[in-house]
Amino acid sequence: MSEAQQKGCPEWRVMLHGFVDGELDSVHAAQFEDHLATCANCRAEMEGVRAVKEIIDQDGVKWRPPEALRSQVLSMLSFEQMAAASSLPRQAPIWRRALDFIRQWSFVPSLAVLATGAILFANAPTQTLFLQDQIMASHVRSMMADHLTDVLTSDQHTVKPWFNGKIDFSPPVSDLAKDGFPLVGGRVDYIGGRAVAALVYRRHGHVINLFIWPSASAAEVTTVHDGYNMRQWSDGGLVFWAISDVASGDLAEFESFFRAAARA
Repeated sequence: MSEAQQKGCPEWRVMLHGFVDGELDSVHAAQFEDHLATCANCRAEMEGVRAVKEIIDQDGVKWRPPEALRSQVLSMLSFEQMAAASSLPRQAPIWRRALDFIRQWSFVPSLAVLATGAILFANAPTQTLFLQDQIMASHVRSMMADHLTDVLTSDQHTVKPWFNGKIDFSPPVSDLAKDGFPLVGGRVDYIGGRAVAALVYRRHGHVINLFIWPSASAAEVTTVHDGYNMRQWSDGGLVFWAISDVASGDLAEFESFFRAAARA
């Protein structure tokens, strides 16, 4: 990770590659341009990304990735095939572009280009880390784009039926106001190639996004991802990912109260 990236802004970094590739909508592109005008670290990181793109876009520049990378890519393809046959989240288009990129390039004796390849791929995240990136990006976007909810109400009996016909499963919905986690509402989001339910809660002014979709049982996960606390658990054929900038203890309490309410 570059020094600029270490000092950069995680909430904006998730938009950087989309901005460089021209994939952001006009609203988010304008927001990112405004941020660049005031953040030297993000400008430096963006210039680094553009410099790498200029190198790999040159005619005749090719490289052969190391064997270890080839094994990792094959593992990723295997996961993609399994995901296609199940309800697991599938890899996003950015990884498909990366795989196409690897297939198309062959070897030339250029250590500089090989080093570029190492920078791009040697630290490729696992599927879990990639999923965490998507969850964090959705969490950040929901607040930046002023699109926190599609249905704005604390009435769980309104939020739950609102999802009918919009997603192919019925998520549990509970108002935890008595426990200090009031329900704000819900929305449909898009993670891992499928529509998911997103329930929105608050804790002392902080937003908690709870993403839910059908999945086989998964190991429980507690982690910190780019400054955001995240917790994963599964129950009743569904997987749950909670993310927020609240203290880790608060998020653990939220999980406990939500699980108890869902089973009541």
